[in-house]
Amino acid sequence: MFILTIFTPAYNRAHTIGRTYESLCRQTCKDFEWLIVDDGSSDNTRALVEGWMKENKIPIRYIYQQNQGMHGAHNTAYRNIETELNTCIDSDDYMPDDAVDKIITFWKRNGSNRYAGLIGLDRTEDGKIIGTKFPENMNSTTLYGFYARGGKGDKKLVYRTEVIRQYPEYPLFDGERYVSLGYKYQLIDQDYELLTMNESLVVVEYQADGSSRNMYKQYWNNPKGFAFIRKADMKLMPGWKRKFRACIHYVSSSLRAKNKYFISESPLPLATLLAFIPGFILYKYTEYKVKSDKKFKLKHE
Repeated sequence: MFILTIFTPAYNRAHTIGRTYESLCRQTCKDFEWLIVDDGSSDNTRALVEGWMKENKIPIRYIYQQNQGMHGAHNTAYRNIETELNTCIDSDDYMPDDAVDKIITFWKRNGSNRYAGLIGLDRTEDGKIIGTKFPENMNSTTLYGFYARGGKGDKKLVYRTEVIRQYPEYPLFDGERYVSLGYKYQLIDQDYELLTMNESLVVVEYQADGSSRNMYKQYWNNPKGFAFIRKADMKLMPGWKRKFRACIHYVSSSLRAKNKYFISESPLPLATLLAFIPGFILYKYTEYKVKSDKKFKLKHE
């Protein structure tokens, strides 16, 4: 039995996933298996993976499903993982050659049932760390606690499979393909901390935040998913400022979803009522951004 499962959700990424595969073949420690969840690809992802399985360089499991979005692929992965630890490597990212060795060595030395797992660093191809490192005196933290104390940037999460299965799956909404992966992480944060590891565990093709067109398109196309996570934020986020901001976004997403019962369904109905006007403004602004983006694309095609 391996210690680590590296799982990769893939949707029409045949042109990038080969780099992920090659990096796993180069790992100095082979105590892992690769689980690929093909989320309804129509390209030649399946043929590529079948070829790699025949090469037999590393253990690979392949699961195909109808397209559900990233969160649906995570649900499927968590149901099928059999190892103590797991981590997700996206199909356009790859791991440094010694990443698996670092994860397993660190966990064997420091891990215990007190922790949900460990959290490491992302970096770019030129070696630049994404965001900030962990402070030297921070041996463990919750994910959102790290950001609340000024931490920045995406981080690589390695969870105990036993822990990840204690919490509900991501919900699936008809016609939508997005629910924030942070939902599970928020729930885990209520009960466990993560060990911190100031080591690069993944190399990412980082695109700076600020791609507002994509952000607003996500808001517009997945209102039920966003309303769901905003309700979770109202319950779990510390501080009234963050809770009220969640109320504003909840109003916006609920208006887009045409949910006339959203105030009564809110965990904070009074705050949601107070957030109605700024939420309505955000709804109209999101609509404007999405429509202006469509006009921009039509103009430049």
